[in-house]
Amino acid sequence: ERTSMKEFPMCPDCAEEYEDETTRRYDAQPVCCNKCGPEVYLIGRSERGRDAITYTRQVIHDGGIVAIKGIGGFHLCCDATNEEAVSRLRTLKCRPAKPFAIMAKDETVVKRECIVTPEQEAILTGHQKPILLLDRRSKEHRKENQPQSENISETRLAPSVAPGNPKVGVMLPYAPVQLLIFQYDDGIEMPDLLVMTSGNTSGAPICRDDEEAVAELYHLCDAILSHDRKIRIRADDTVMDFYKNEPYMIRRSRGYAPLPFMTSMDWKGQVLAVGGELKNTFCIGVDSRFYPSPYVGDLEDLRTVKALQETIHRFRTLLEVEPKVVVCDLHPKYNSTVVAEKLGYPMLQVQHHYAHVLSCMTENDCQEPVIGVSFDGTGYGTDGTIWGGEILLADYQDFTRFGSITPFLQIGGDASAKEGWRIAVSMIYGFTKDREKAWEIIEKLGLCSEQESKVQFTMADRKINAVMSTSAGRLFDAVSAILGIRRQSSFEGEASTALQFAAEAFEQKQTSDLSERHNIRQELIFESEEHCILNTEALVQQIVEAKLQGADRGALAYLFHRTLAEQIVAACKAAREHSGRAKVALSGGVFQNRLLLRLTEEGLEQEGFEVLRHHMIPPNDGGIAIGQAAYGLYYLQNVKKEI
Repeated sequence: ERTSMKEFPMCPDCAEEYEDETTRRYDAQPVCCNKCGPEVYLIGRSERGRDAITYTRQVIHDGGIVAIKGIGGFHLCCDATNEEAVSRLRTLKCRPAKPFAIMAKDETVVKRECIVTPEQEAILTGHQKPILLLDRRSKEHRKENQPQSENISETRLAPSVAPGNPKVGVMLPYAPVQLLIFQYDDGIEMPDLLVMTSGNTSGAPICRDDEEAVAELYHLCDAILSHDRKIRIRADDTVMDFYKNEPYMIRRSRGYAPLPFMTSMDWKGQVLAVGGELKNTFCIGVDSRFYPSPYVGDLEDLRTVKALQETIHRFRTLLEVEPKVVVCDLHPKYNSTVVAEKLGYPMLQVQHHYAHVLSCMTENDCQEPVIGVSFDGTGYGTDGTIWGGEILLADYQDFTRFGSITPFLQIGGDASAKEGWRIAVSMIYGFTKDREKAWEIIEKLGLCSEQESKVQFTMADRKINAVMSTSAGRLFDAVSAILGIRRQSSFEGEASTALQFAAEAFEQKQTSDLSERHNIRQELIFESEEHCILNTEALVQQIVEAKLQGADRGALAYLFHRTLAEQIVAACKAAREHSGRAKVALSGGVFQNRLLLRLTEEGLEQEGFEVLRHHMIPPNDGGIAIGQAAYGLYYLQNVKKEI
């Protein structure tokens, strides 16, 4: 009666079973009866129930695309083994390269396509049913591990599902309608792999009702299969990676949110943390409990801002919370900051990378001061510049900025986040300090035209649309462009993940110690009494020189990861000498990169540090609301009392 199922009163047969304690359906909450339960139907067509399911299956079988309403919103679905269908969906959704999630009929199909460990299988088949990022089976692995009788040496996945990606995001059916799409008694032979990607237009929240589906999805599909149960709260699919045989959350949503996690903090009070601008989630903190919301999305789109406001209101009502403060990002122009201001509560603003470190501390129930390594794309710094590769000395009360990567000029505003060649040109111009020398290098690397380089040089000289930055994400993009891996990105993280894949592929095939052939010639860090700079400029310069001399780009991609990890370790050692702290918290979206995470974690442990990292809270911006909430609760417990 407290759910959207309240609108489906039980028929006499169901009511009798529900109320009779001798039946197996006594007090069973689900109503799945054909007479009184929810019904599926096709929008704009007459088919309902069985006929609607059969029509949907036929469209998919014939290579079409269908929008299907599930538990938390609509998916766009097509045959994942049909290259023509997948390519058409990419074209319609204006999504040239970003991987699609797929749904497999069962775990046997998943194992045919991917390597699945026992730990991954337990999550894959568990009740939460997240999207798991799994390693694909290589041709060699298929031949070595499959019986000759099983002719499955080749993948059945269409190449366009996840182009150039050694992983694929896979989930199993979790809603009855999805099971029916795979298997039904209508004689239609269905594929055992389906694309299941969020039903939305770029930047907008996932569609949850018929009106939104017609307005946003009608031009993207051939049919829309809906049902008459209302979706109260949007919930995208959860996305989870694995690291050292443990779950490593990338997007916490359906199946996991808003399940709370507990800490041992002796805090009292209620706070609302509205999260960040990208990958937005919010968090409600009640005493020592934290309730993270499902994934909301990027707040650049006003439809997502509205979805955030609606979901905040529903959660406050559901949890019966009246926050004493609302916590948001330091950036004055973020839509999340505007949302916080409009709520009308006393407001606290928390620096972005500090919130990342606090989220890692909170997830690990750490009450001690830490050295925080916060590496991500961009965040508004306390000095008005762009931060993103930060070494912080942090506790719940405050932080100091102990170090960062070498600052560089980030030119081009929002375009520089998608076009790594711009950062590469800026860095090369920065260390040559000469237009002719810089152009000579840029031309050999094929980064841009002479006219484009001249524009970049002029913008740098005159500081036009240019700001000093320590963004680690942009550093990765620049190196990816320099090595000719990705000159620009069609989706967030494309260039940096391609750089990671190249480094991992080299690491797997190398037979000798890379350090014997390549090594950074300059100091890892520059130290002053209370500050240090990671010598990333020298690292980029060496990579440029080695690339021009014909070095293998996979080797250089690995060198970049390994040396950056060594620089992080060196900076943490300097911070320990300065502060006496021996715990390091690793957070920020760059630590979705499992290679950098492993090299950094192992290097720190060899130097005697205790390393805190994320597990079930995302290291990216989807996790910062937890850090914001922790700051707010600490404030209520300690600072406000003193005032």
